[in-house]
Amino acid sequence: MSAPNVPNQAVVKDPDEWTTGDEPMTAPQESYLNTLAREAGEDPASDLTKAEASKKIEALQDKTGRGAPAKGKPRRKKAQS
Repeated sequence: MSAPNVPNQAVVKDPDEWTTGDEPMTAPQESYLNTLAREAGEDPASDLTKAEASKKIEALQDKTGRGAPAKGKPRRKKAQS
């Protein structure tokens, strides 16, 4: 019996596809968003869903240069317009 052919990189699911994405953002998300917003010179986000918070975190990470993906862990691909 052989192991299935599985790539070494983890699959990152788009927040829009999360089953719990419409729930309120978590306390850790809110805390990190506040930190990133302050560093980016933006007002902190409030009343976001988990999915919206995830997207905002990614955008603020890009803006501030924080949160570069760890080696071997690719960032989620952005949707093409």
